[in-house]
Amino acid sequence: MTTEEIQLVAFTIILHSGNAKTKTHQAFKAMREANFTLANQLLEEANDEILQAHKSQTELLQSYANGKKIEMEIIMVHAQDHLMTTMTLREMAIEMAYLYMQLNSVTNNVRG
Repeated sequence: MTTEEIQLVAFTIILHSGNAKTKTHQAFKAMREANFTLANQLLEEANDEILQAHKSQTELLQSYANGKKIEMEIIMVHAQDHLMTTMTLREMAIEMAYLYMQLNSVTNNVRG
């Protein structure tokens, strides 16, 4: 693969993982506001973006598996780091959503 092709894949991964990160942060805000329906929707949208990033990553791996030489580019290292961090953030957000729902339930029971 050419340097330009590798860079294009890297920027595609960064774009979609960045979109997923934004959606995840929006989901955290929705959780704080006890809007769990919106939070879950945003986390699903984040997952869709992660899947798009992963698709680009998979295409690169398939090219490598088919014998294409791939030179490592620093931007690809950054892209992979960005994607993995975003995936971890989303996983944590899913756990936090559960905690926020539990807290909301307890708070409503105390008030009620």
